[in-house]
Parts: sequence; C-alpha cells; structure tokens
Amino acid sequence: MSESQCSQVEDVVTKTDYPPMTEFETQMFLDIVKSDGLIVAAKGLNLDLVILNILKVYCDPANLVLVLNATEKEEKYLMKKLNDVCVHSTTYLTNIKSREESYLWGGINFATTRIVVVDLLKKRLPIEKITGFVILRAHTILESCQEAFALRLYRQNNKTGFIKAFSNNAQSFTIGYGHVERVMRALFVKDLYLWPRFHSIVVQSLKNFEPNVIELNIPISEKMKKMQTHILDLMNLTVKELKRINKNIEMQEITVENCLTKKFHKLLQAQLDIIWHRLSRKSLQMVSDLKTLRHLLVTMFYSDPVTFYCTVMNCRSLEYAQTANWVLFQPAEHLFTEISSFIYNKDKEFCPDPCPKWEPLLELLKVEIPHQIKESKSSEHTILILCSDYRTCHQLKELLTNGPEYYLFYKALRNNLNISKVAKSFQYGKLPENIEEVIQSKKQKNQNKRLKTNSSVASNKSEEGSEEKETTEEDEEFQCSYVLTMNQTASQDQDDSVEESLNCTFEPFTQMEKMDLTHICQSVTEPKILIQTFKSTDDYIHLQDALNNLKPTFIIMYHCSMTAVREIEMYEAHRKRDPPLKVYFLLHGETVEEQSYLTTLRREKDAFEHLIQTKATMVIPEDQDGKNDYSLSLERDGQTPTKNTRAGGKDQAPKKQTIIVDLREFRSELPPLIHKRGIDIEPMTISIGDYILTPDICVERKSISDLIGSLKSGRLYQQCTQMSRYYSKPMLLIEFDQNKQFGWQNNYMLSTDSTSYDFQQKLLLLTLHFPKLKLIWSPSPYASAQLFQELKMGKEDPNIEYAATIGDQQDIDIIETKYNSAIYDFVQKLPGITSKNIDNFMRKCKSLDDVIRLDKEILTNILGNGSDAQAFYSALHEEHSSSKEDSETKLKGKGKVRFQYFKNKAQNQKK
Repeated sequence: MSESQCSQVEDVVTKTDYPPMTEFETQMFLDIVKSDGLIVAAKGLNLDLVILNILKVYCDPANLVLVLNATEKEEKYLMKKLNDVCVHSTTYLTNIKSREESYLWGGINFATTRIVVVDLLKKRLPIEKITGFVILRAHTILESCQEAFALRLYRQNNKTGFIKAFSNNAQSFTIGYGHVERVMRALFVKDLYLWPRFHSIVVQSLKNFEPNVIELNIPISEKMKKMQTHILDLMNLTVKELKRINKNIEMQEITVENCLTKKFHKLLQAQLDIIWHRLSRKSLQMVSDLKTLRHLLVTMFYSDPVTFYCTVMNCRSLEYAQTANWVLFQPAEHLFTEISSFIYNKDKEFCPDPCPKWEPLLELLKVEIPHQIKESKSSEHTILILCSDYRTCHQLKELLTNGPEYYLFYKALRNNLNISKVAKSFQYGKLPENIEEVIQSKKQKNQNKRLKTNSSVASNKSEEGSEEKETTEEDEEFQCSYVLTMNQTASQDQDDSVEESLNCTFEPFTQMEKMDLTHICQSVTEPKILIQTFKSTDDYIHLQDALNNLKPTFIIMYHCSMTAVREIEMYEAHRKRDPPLKVYFLLHGETVEEQSYLTTLRREKDAFEHLIQTKATMVIPEDQDGKNDYSLSLERDGQTPTKNTRAGGKDQAPKKQTIIVDLREFRSELPPLIHKRGIDIEPMTISIGDYILTPDICVERKSISDLIGSLKSGRLYQQCTQMSRYYSKPMLLIEFDQNKQFGWQNNYMLSTDSTSYDFQQKLLLLTLHFPKLKLIWSPSPYASAQLFQELKMGKEDPNIEYAATIGDQQDIDIIETKYNSAIYDFVQKLPGITSKNIDNFMRKCKSLDDVIRLDKEILTNILGNGSDAQAFYSALHEEHSSSKEDSETKLKGKGKVRFQYFKNKAQNQKK
C-alpha cells in the first residue's frame, strides 16, 4: 500500500465513531493494512476494534469484502457496530437471486463459508471483483476445511485482492508439527504478526492507564486444605499409574499441574485422540478419573459445601465404584471419611461452614463500597461482580437476596439431606418460617412441568431431544446475569462509626426481563449490582463490550480469569478517565485456584515463545501468497502441464475431469480434497447419491455414525434402491475418521446391549439384496479423494442434466404407476440390463416369456448395445459351468446348471 493510501486510511479511521485505538492496536491496524498476514494476539487483547476499523475502511459500494468464519454473535455484533447500508449478511436462507444482488451491491458481506464455496464454483460470485477476505478465528483453518477451499478458489482467479486473518488462541498453533506453517499455507499469507501480553508496546500502552486493583488473599479452612490434599494425592497417583502402564506413549503434557487448567479436556483430546483406540480399558477409565477429580476440586472452590458433599457422596455409590479406579486408593478412604465434617459437626448436627469468599464479598458490598459511594460526588454507581459460570451467578444472587443460611438450608432440602438436627451456631433464625412449604411447592411445580413435557413428547412421537427438555427446575433458573438494587438506610445510632452508619439490603430488579442491562443501569437511581459471567452473553460478545455499555464504578472478580483481567485492562486503557476503575480481586492464595491461574499464564507465555522461535526459523516460499501465475501453493495434482514430444515440446494441458457433488456434502472435508487433486467440482442438488463420478458410478458417502443411523432407520435401503435403479455401478463409501482406528469394533457402539455384529449382518443383507452395490472402505477423507481420482481415470464425466432430473418425487411416482416396482427391481438385476436401457426394455417387452423367444438382433435393438444384448441372451440360453469346488461340494458331480430360473419363475408373471 502506498503512502497516499495509508494517509487516506488513517483519515477514515480518525473519523469513525469507535473509541480511539491504543498504541499497540494502531500498530496492529497499520501492519495488517499495509501487508496481508495473520495476526495472533493474546487472549483478552480483543481484536474487535482493529477489525471494525479495517471493515470501516473498505465499507464502500466500490469494494466487496467477505468476512468468513464468524459466529452468529460476532456477526450481529460487528454489523450493529458498523451500522451501514453497505453491510450485508448471506446465509443458507438467502435465495440465489438475493445473494447475487448483495454481491453486486458491494460493501461488507458476512457470508456462510459453504454458500461462498458454492457461489464461487457456480460463478455467481464475481471473483475478479472481490476486494478481499477477512478470516476470523484463523487457528481453526486447515487444508481440508471450507475456508481454505474458498481462499484457494479465490486466489486461482484473483491475484490482487487481500487476505487478512485474525486469531486470539496462540496455544492452538502449537499443537502438532508445523501447525502455524500449515495454517499460513492454507490462508495464502506470508507474514505472521505476534502480539503477546509481554510485548513492549502492549505493556507500555496498558501501563499508562492501570485500574486500581485491590487483591484480597482469602485463606481457606483446614477442612478444605485436607480435602484439597486428598484430591491432589489421588490425581498424582492416577497420573503415575497411567504413565506406568503406558510407557511407550509420550505423556509429558499429562501432569497434575495441567490437570488443574480449564482446557485440560482439550489437551487430553489432542494428546490421546489419535491413539485412543489403542489404549486399554483401564487407561481410558483413568483419563475419565482425572476429569472427575478435577471436577471435585472445582466444585469445592466454586460451589457451596452442601453441593460439594453431595458430589463426593455420589462418587461413593456402588455403581460408580465398580468402574472408577481412584476410589481404591488410600487417599480416597480419607476423603470419604472426612467429607461429612463439611456439613455436620461431631454431634451429627447440620452445621455447614459458609464459603470462604462469602464473608469478604458481603463486607465489600455492605461496608467498603457503600462507604466509597457516600464519599463519591457521582450519583450513579454500578457494581459488577464477575463469575465463571451460570451456577455461581445464581448462587450469589440467592446469597445477597436471602442470605447464606437460607441458601444452604435450601440446597440441603433440595438434595434430601438429613437436617432433622440443626446446630445452634447455624443461624437458622433468619430463615423464613415456611421454607419447607416453599421447597415442596417448587418441587411439585417442577414435577408438573416434567409430566407436561413427557406428554407432549409422547404425543409427537419424538424420542430425540426428550432428555434435553427434561431439565430440572434449578437448571431453568440459571441465567447469565442478574441485576440487584442496593437500598441504603441510615442507622438509628448516630454515634456509630461511618462503616456502621449504613444498613444495606439487596433486592432483585423485577423488570429485568423487559429491559436491557444498559437501560437498567442508566434508569435506576439506586446503586446497581450486576452479577455476570466472563463468557459472552446474548447482549455482549466480549466482556469489554459489556464494560463499555455498563460503565461500572466497581468490579469484583469473584473468580480469577486471565482473559477477563486483560479485558478490564483494555477497557481502562480506552476509557482514559480519572479516577481509575477500582477492581477487587478475590483469590484463594497458595491453593489450586491460584495455581490454575498461574498455569494458564505460563502456558500462553510458552506458546508465544514457541511461535516467536518458529517465526525466526521457518522458511516461507516466495509464492506462498498465490499471487503469481505459476504459484506452487496453488498447484493441483493432475493439473501440471506435460511436455508433448510430438508437438515440439509444447505444454499440453491434461483433460479436465468433473465430479457432481451434492450441496449437502460441502459440510464435509471431502470436496476440498477432491478439488485439490485436480478434479473440478459441479455443486448441485441431487436426489440420488452424494457424488456422481461417471455416467455409471454413483457414490453414497456415510460416516460411521451416519451408517449406523441409516441402517437402523432403513433409509440406507431406500438410497441403495434408488442408486441401483438409475446407475449401473452404485457404490457405498464408508468413511472413517482419520484420527480414529480404521477398523470395525465394538468401540463404535455406545450401548452395552448392542454389538458391531448386528450392523455387520445388516450390511451383509444389504449386499445380498443389491448385488451391484460395491462397498468402499476409506480410512480418511484424503484416502477417499485418492480413490475417487483412481475411479475417474479414463472414464467419461457424468451427465449433469441426467443427474439433476432423476430421482425426484415425480420420477418416483412415474415408476410406481407405470411399472410394477417389484418387477422393475427384479428386471434391473438381470445381466445386461442397465439404468440406460431398462425403460426401453420395460416398454417393448411385455413378459419374460416373450423375451426368451427373441433373438440377438432384436435384443440389440431394444437394449441399444450389442454387449448388453449378448450378456442378456447368454444368461437365458447358454449353459454355464459352475466352479470345480461348487460342483464337488454342492452339485455332487452334476457339473452343469442351466439358467432355467427365469423361465420357470416368470412364465405367468406379466405386467
């Protein structure tokens, strides 16, 4: 980009209504505008403002910019922020004419990747008019995904447009060998821009406007320390045993420290998914045990004592103990023995200890913050409490409105615990008198909802999804955010200290469902308390967006989160106001919670250091961006020109091959891999088969799960019937996952009462009923693409018009009404009868009795092919010798078998 263009871009950015970018965001923007590339930023350093300014630059009818790989929430958020007539959205619900018009209108187009690929192949999208692509969440782009397919089609015909990719997940680029290089090749970019949190520009930009952070180190009780020790010992023993029985497997990442992180299940999947089928049943159970033990730790720190007690006791049940391994270790016995002390005292009285964070939280909300609000000159105040999940939001809402005693008593009643004896130290006097009646009424109401749901499910005869509808009442009450109002009343004793001169109570805001959070915070005059999760909600895609709209005065970090901390830093850097935002950080020091937070920081730091080292050593081809006419990155197998010696050594382009692909198959990885092998793709809606390779070959692709479901429902039988009617060589492609075992074993069955042999028998019956059906077993989509290329060699391309017209409901009705379907399927199995000549044969031949009297010449005229006529005539009139083995074992010396079956069977069989 020239200097004049850069100045124009800067002018456009300065005139936008968005918050001014920080120094490092400005540098990000200038880097990606000047040169195509991939930006990898640390989590929390949201790229929304950079992406918005880039889209604003190109938001003009003269440009056409496509945004791919955006979620529905991201799309709504960006379109709302852009708020321009030149911004469009294209989904599968948009008809063809509207899509073509939106492309011609230009501007920014948020499009579904599958629709873009189809429109590129169909020439509906003017490739030469595309200004560029913006790719979000670039760490998910692989060679076989649809985004890479769209970019390949784009670069083959457009050498001037840009490609700009963004990602906030550095750890994903470290999984596998050369992952970042493979992603950059799939994106057709040569530049890699890394922005970790420890980048000097980022550090300086955020340091100038730091929030006022007050860290409260909250110790845990001795009971919790013992429980934590027992669970960590169990995790340590499980990890050691897992490594002992799997010495040949690299398990460096499977440590107790990593087991404490939130992304541990993804780490396990990346480490063991490829060899999952080779692990013993005991090893698989130990992996599950590690997840269970981590869940116990999270429940102890994030939930209440009653919930933790019930969770541990569920693990003590006989059903669970028969499968788990950790319950047999010595620390498990101590865990089960001491767990009762969490909610019962020595006299077996109900006396649960409140969570350690409850008391500091109540002190902040009732003493510290009201005192600062009283001294503040501002009249509007919003207190934001951030949690990690919906359950904690509901817990804190009940805690503030009803008190800790009510909440713990309520949980005990719901879990049917023994609370006949209540300790005097437990202040149950604050509980409402009719709490038992309230609980019973709620249970009855929940039971009525379940009965109503079950009856509606039974009436609709829909078994699927019934479990999802049968949710508990507690789950239905969970929300992503709650709004409370703080009522402050003066104390009667005026001589008390300032801290004791205010009496604060919290009440839920009943109009929350009818109003958005921003309007609530602006309209209510009393101090507001907003309890919300870190994760995206329906209103906000990022926490930083919520902070910009809510403008809180105080923030309480009830749970620690690396991403949330950085988003607060970003918000304060954009706000640039005095006094700074006050943040209270509640943390259990020297515990698993602190270690998990530190481990998350370390792992991201290690990931960026790995990327920095990779960037310094990796070799990038000059033509990787695909802008050269003879770029190696755009080469397709079979499309390389060959030298013809008879034509004076001139290049001779190979003959192009075409495969018809059903539009629904573009959700899979196979179409991009077929195209990369040099075979052109014709996307269209076809009623029979998924892939049409030649005029005779039709392929129905099934994954293992689809195959099992189709065999159960009988849908596969109907599909094979249709393929056999219209194509002489129907094929069933059974495609396995490339990361799983290439073998048919019981591990594909989820229920213990079913085996793989049941489905093998159904497959056998399918092949017996359809003799022409061929089964293709493929270990991966890559192997399927290679098989298709070999099947296409030397064959004609399929007939597009024929594939589009056959198989519709009208065509099926014609067969059912014009012919006897049983006779039609029977005749189709005869030698020499194909999908091309069966209609003419059925029209001109009244019965098989008449066909037997026909000679070869008449059969040739009817079937239209001499070889087909010879095969059919030979089957009816010539003698056929059986194999030597069959003659010895079955025919016992008879030696010859005349094809009399058709004569005897069809004497009286007429249409």
